[in-house]
Amino acid sequence: LLLCMFLGTHGFNTHLVIEPQPNFDMEKFAGEWYRIGLADESPFFAMFKNHLKVSKGLLVPDANGNVNLTMWSIRPYGCSISVYSYEKTDVPGEFTYFSKRHNIIKDITIVETNYTDYSLVLKYKNMHKEYTQVALYGRSSIQRPELIEKFRSFALSLGFSDEAIVIAADVGKFAYDIMNKNCLFQTAMLQKSRNKLHLG
Repeated sequence: LLLCMFLGTHGFNTHLVIEPQPNFDMEKFAGEWYRIGLADESPFFAMFKNHLKVSKGLLVPDANGNVNLTMWSIRPYGCSISVYSYEKTDVPGEFTYFSKRHNIIKDITIVETNYTDYSLVLKYKNMHKEYTQVALYGRSSIQRPELIEKFRSFALSLGFSDEAIVIAADVGKFAYDIMNKNCLFQTAMLQKSRNKLHLG
């Protein structure tokens, strides 16, 4: 999956050839995922990385091969909901989406997954300090040490510093139960409001 020609110790490694998961299967990849780890060199991430909590996501493909992702996160003020729409490309396992935050189109690559346990996902492979991220996702909120080490090694191979690689804190089953109830309710209300706007 990964062809490492040079390990950059300062800045990103632009010599690394990154390909998506061979024979990527979107139907098998769909469903619930937990974001367990995140590597990000941006100053914005540095401000809150010590407070990073595991987020829960639901990935739903549509009939055209595009994907909708809803992410729920626990914040001090309650539940935070983020919704993303990823458009398929000609390469299975690679998607694009428009980032409202940075006002640019970003790419998403499913670098590696076994579908039932974990996935490594790269955002913005052009390797930019402000935009590029690597994430470790799991079907469970708790991941095996060897998979965490796989994620860490991959991020280091891209040139991320140790300080930029963070394993999120697990918030526990009770918090996830509350998040499921409250966040799903907020999501339903949000969707209802959007439907009214479309009908109007």
